Amino acid sequence: MWMKTVFWGLLLFMLVATTMAVEYGARSHNSGPWSWCDPATGYKVSALTGCRAMVKLQCAGSQVPEAVLRDCCQQLADINNEWCRCGDLSSMLRSVYQELGVREGKEVLPGCRKEVMKLTAASVPEVCKVPIPNPSGDRAGVCYRAAYTDA
Repeated sequence: MWMKTVFWGLLLFMLVATTMAVEYGARSHNSGPWSWCDPATGYKVSALTGCRAMVKLQCAGSQVPEAVLRDCCQQLADINNEWCRCGDLSSMLRSVYQELGVREGKEVLPGCRKEVMKLTAASVPEVCKVPIPNPSGDRAGVCYRAAYTDA
């Protein structure tokens, strides 16, 4: 009798687990909340034009106008899934590099090296006080993903 109970219990568990895996896309090698940010799944990456301007100005040592800072912070906050914010910053950074034809170790703009721009972009959530998830619990306001973006 107990074997039947165990069998039906396992069968029910497998049915529920399979349904949940399909619902949440766990069959993908890139599963988790960040996988919802993948453009291949239909996610539209934010251009973050305000952050683009802010990062360029800040990296070159220029004063960032309040309106530019406000636009950047609002655009970042408007990304509903906070798991996507760092990925969108990384995409923005790659597009800046591509636009300027930047290679590793080169100046992105006069007075601004690529490594400095990476760190500047990575710190945008902290500057804007916009939450980003941080599974490690370390330095919650910094997008490590943006800091390690390559062109």
